[in-house]
Amino acid sequence: MAKPRDAQAPDLSSFRPETLRGREGFFRVGQTAAGQWWFVDPHDQPFFVKAVAAVNRHGRAGPPPEHRGAYALAVDNTHGRDDASGFARAALSRLHSWKVNTLGPWADPSLATGGLYATSVVDFRGAGVPVIRRHGVHLPDVFDPGWLAACDARAIAATASWVGREDFVGYYTDDAPGWGEPHADRPSLLQICLGLEPGFAAYHAAWEFVLASHGGDLASLAREWNIDLPNREVIRQRTLAERPLATAGYLRDEARFAREFAHRYFTTTADALRRHDPDHLILGCRFARPPGQAVLDECVYPQVDVLSWQCHASEFELQAKTYTEATGMPLLLAACGLSNERFRTASFSDHTGPTRIERMLRDGRRALTTACGHPAVAGYEWARWADELDEVPPFGSGLVHVDDREALEHVELIVQINARAERLRWKAAKA
Repeated sequence: MAKPRDAQAPDLSSFRPETLRGREGFFRVGQTAAGQWWFVDPHDQPFFVKAVAAVNRHGRAGPPPEHRGAYALAVDNTHGRDDASGFARAALSRLHSWKVNTLGPWADPSLATGGLYATSVVDFRGAGVPVIRRHGVHLPDVFDPGWLAACDARAIAATASWVGREDFVGYYTDDAPGWGEPHADRPSLLQICLGLEPGFAAYHAAWEFVLASHGGDLASLAREWNIDLPNREVIRQRTLAERPLATAGYLRDEARFAREFAHRYFTTTADALRRHDPDHLILGCRFARPPGQAVLDECVYPQVDVLSWQCHASEFELQAKTYTEATGMPLLLAACGLSNERFRTASFSDHTGPTRIERMLRDGRRALTTACGHPAVAGYEWARWADELDEVPPFGSGLVHVDDREALEHVELIVQINARAERLRWKAAKA
């Protein structure tokens, strides 16, 4: 569906042709001569993504839960449990009035023809191979013999609804995978793989990797890493105790192994998606936090067209700088929100100074305004349609509360931001 051209968006003739990614006639992304990245719709009109995730009648990011929650019951009370069209009409009316142009992942299927663009999460992590879930790592075992076939099957299923669609932007490969970057308080990816049970292919791959690099025996490895290593069980017990390896020798091997792991992940998922849907963009894996340079070195074009990441408002500027300097990729700010535990538990003075709510709104406005003008950021996605069940307004994360009332503390802000987004980018480009 063609959208009216925004007077503040650049003309396609101002783009550097060599930067355009994607197929003509479908969504693309490219960089202007002024250095700004923009999405380009199937009619060659540049635009800034303004999305909301999880717009559905059960009010959560993911499949419907087994038991209906408070938000689902509120929607049932308003529209009837079996009336999908009633919820769709009401939700679309709100989204259009908030100047949203894109549905984030986990949208209700009844919204698919409502005049908005769409995105989707493939969930390669759930493709069927074992999943490594330890100490912040949450990744598929990419060394498993069934990884390629599992990715292919998952891509077939995930693309079936979107092949040929002109209103579909592209695919996220996964949501918030944990990459186990080195950290002072927990083991990193290589150590975790070395400490897995032998049933994981990643366990054998990790040991083969480190031994092949150090003479093939534990004694040589121990010297290079400067640790006491009489047997493999030492690594397992150290990992279980959450005692991270952090010597210079280990960290060199950790970076090399993390890059090999990321290479297998990004190349295999990209090959599977492009084999079954070559027309739509690949939007990355929705990083939950910066994963380290070794992983980011593999999260680049042509395996990925756009790098997506999640962050709270107060962390935007630092993380945007990290991703931009590490990759030079166009960025999509996914799962953005104002409220988090830090705001809910922050102290405040009863004499003077801003309240917690004032700080939350101030930080949120600054972050979203900055995002609209940032040259690498081509769009943003609000994290949630509805509040979580345990959230209490005004510190909820949704644009509607669990009783389906609009969360004005968030809605009024994003309406203002969405109305000004292209103008803010135009102003930043001229500056």
